[in-house]
Amino acid sequence: MEKILTVNNLTKKFGYLTAVKDLSFSIEKGNVYGILGPNGSGKSTTLGIVLNVVNRTHGEFSWFDGSTSTHEALKKVGAIIERPNFYPYMTAVQNLKLVCKIKEVSEDKIEEKLQLVGLLDRKNSKFRTYSLGMKQRLAIASALLNDPEILILDEPTNGLDPQGIHQIREIIKKIASQGTTILLASHLLDEVEKVCSHVVILRKGEKLYSGSVDGMLASHGFFELKTDQTEKLETYLEGNSNFGEIKSENGMITAFLKEEMSAVDLNKALFEKGIYLSHLVKRKESLEEQFLTLTENQAN
Repeated sequence: MEKILTVNNLTKKFGYLTAVKDLSFSIEKGNVYGILGPNGSGKSTTLGIVLNVVNRTHGEFSWFDGSTSTHEALKKVGAIIERPNFYPYMTAVQNLKLVCKIKEVSEDKIEEKLQLVGLLDRKNSKFRTYSLGMKQRLAIASALLNDPEILILDEPTNGLDPQGIHQIREIIKKIASQGTTILLASHLLDEVEKVCSHVVILRKGEKLYSGSVDGMLASHGFFELKTDQTEKLETYLEGNSNFGEIKSENGMITAFLKEEMSAVDLNKALFEKGIYLSHLVKRKESLEEQFLTLTENQAN
């Protein structure tokens, strides 16, 4: 796959504080990447470095094939890393025309981008009449005017109401479906799970995980089991290398898988051992549970 961005051993120090520590990851064309972590984990600093607005302390990053200068490469990047900043007494169209002049791109995409973000019917309304969600959508339209190969968004749904959050997420999915690579920073696990195909998890500037959302650690899931033969079942599970942690609470046994196993296979194996289940459900850990497992394991 074609690489859009490669980051190698990136480090940023602000005095005694290390905001980003020895960070490496790459972004391939056509995917939606989430940089996930709590506030203060280094997400915005990382985006600032690759967008040339924050100077790195150590490490390297390269855009596209690596032979393009960062200045030239950024002409193929669309980014929103601060609150939308437009002229309040100008209309959406007037503001976007000004953006086109600054970016030195044609004005012929303005209506198409307003349509994409659902603002075409408000194109002649002044920016000051827009809700926060509409302002954010106008900012996305603005970032898309140069038809970028990658769109970078820092906390795109911050401060929005549930309807505004839903609208922004749907727009991100739509943009991605048209082939634009997206990199977004978020502290919301739910956002990354719903929108992203890949995730880089940061904690205190360090990478805990990078890879596909589906392929995250502990993604084999777990079984919820009930039986009248609880002790016999627990003994069997503890002696089976397919299983890791076994929990028992109020008669319900939760058995976490280390290897892939189907409910049918488990039921058959237990039946052959004379263990009969009254309840058997296989579940997949949510990204939230996996994220908490990762961050707890890395706790100081």
